[in-house]
Amino acid sequence: MGLLDEIVVRADSGFYAEKVVAACQAHDAGFSISVRLQKSHHELIAAIPEEDWRPIPYWLEGAADVAEIPYQPFGKKRTYRLIVRRVAPTPGSQLWLQGLAYSHYAFITDREGDTLELEADHRQHAVVENVIRDLKHGLALNHMPSGKFGANAAWLALNVIAYNLTRWMGRLGGFAITCLKSWRLRFLATPGRLIEHARRRELRLPVNWPWREQFLALLVKLRAVPSTG
Repeated sequence: MGLLDEIVVRADSGFYAEKVVAACQAHDAGFSISVRLQKSHHELIAAIPEEDWRPIPYWLEGAADVAEIPYQPFGKKRTYRLIVRRVAPTPGSQLWLQGLAYSHYAFITDREGDTLELEADHRQHAVVENVIRDLKHGLALNHMPSGKFGANAAWLALNVIAYNLTRWMGRLGGFAITCLKSWRLRFLATPGRLIEHARRRELRLPVNWPWREQFLALLVKLRAVPSTG
């Protein structure tokens, strides 16, 4: 299976536990779990040969590298892959002033594949935190409306559908808008006036709306989407 075909549990170090790994294996799911680094981990990382580190794209050229070593967690004999990313301190930061060479971030995994691909894929697990925050504060998931599980489940489903439709419109329109609050301001809450003209109803939008051209361009693309009904 490729990276897009397998079921994978990606998690931060709060889920670094033998029970979590065992549950993943019992359900035929791969895992990718961050490790809370201890002194013993740093000793293993320090022993990685310099030639084993492979550079990865980063905002500062040459500031990050990735390597991997075999590792037996939880005091067990089974060996997994420990993939480590090292990041050079930002010039002027506290770590840089302290003279530290790198910060290290690691995770264990049982997945097959290229080290750099797995490392980049693991980092994506943090994206869901932004999604959850946007669902809670950009929509209405910070408070559930009912004391009934079924009603709350429907509320959750409708909110997620609305969120996904909004992100889909962003992909369709080529917009780099990351939060629902901005979507609401620019497109969903556009002021307008419904009038009668030539026996037809028309919605007149403000001429000087700052996002007028984006709004109209997205509207054209939405109208061009073929109906499946």
